[in-house]
Amino acid sequence: MLKVLLVVLLFAAVTYALVRVIERRGVARPAPRGQRTQRPQRPPARPVAPDDDEDFLRDLDRKRRHPEDPEA
Repeated sequence: MLKVLLVVLLFAAVTYALVRVIERRGVARPAPRGQRTQRPQRPPARPVAPDDDEDFLRDLDRKRRHPEDPEA
């Protein structure tokens, strides 16, 4: 029974060490002192829904006030 426990503990330790190494590789390295890193450029903000789009709302208001075809 002691041998099984030893094997399980050894397996857990090796797995833990591998996970730590893999996690550290994914983390960006800090910049050397005196150097600044550039942040990634964000794409310009855009409307997500029609009610967020000022041009869309302005066009709706214009169409409501000045209908092009009153019979339609």
